[in-house]
Amino acid sequence: QVQLVESGGRLVQTGGSLRVSCAASGITLRDHVMGWFRQAPGKDREFVGAISWNGDSTYYVDAVKGRFTISRDNAKNTVYLQMNNLKLEDTAVYFCAADPQIFRAPSEFRTLYWGQGTQVTVSS
Repeated sequence: QVQLVESGGRLVQTGGSLRVSCAASGITLRDHVMGWFRQAPGKDREFVGAISWNGDSTYYVDAVKGRFTISRDNAKNTVYLQMNNLKLEDTAVYFCAADPQIFRAPSEFRTLYWGQGTQVTVSS
């Protein structure tokens, strides 16, 4: 059974930093492109970015480019989302996701597996 379990979400002030993690079980992480999505209250889930199976390539949407960094540790079967200079509009539930097409570019990410999400709240 595939499980993606996010952790690390919490309340943080504007301008602060936070790292959330996604631990995978039931799949071998290195066989997947990994992505992050977020869903703010009353809004659709949106793509944040993704990382290639070996970590050599990443993609970010414009709203987070230069502030967020996705990394992975295949030996630990874990992917990370480092968020810096957080803004009020970054408040959302953050989900990790897995795409088994390892040769697909991160910008073309397609979700097969979802995590359950972790809440990140940014306050002023």
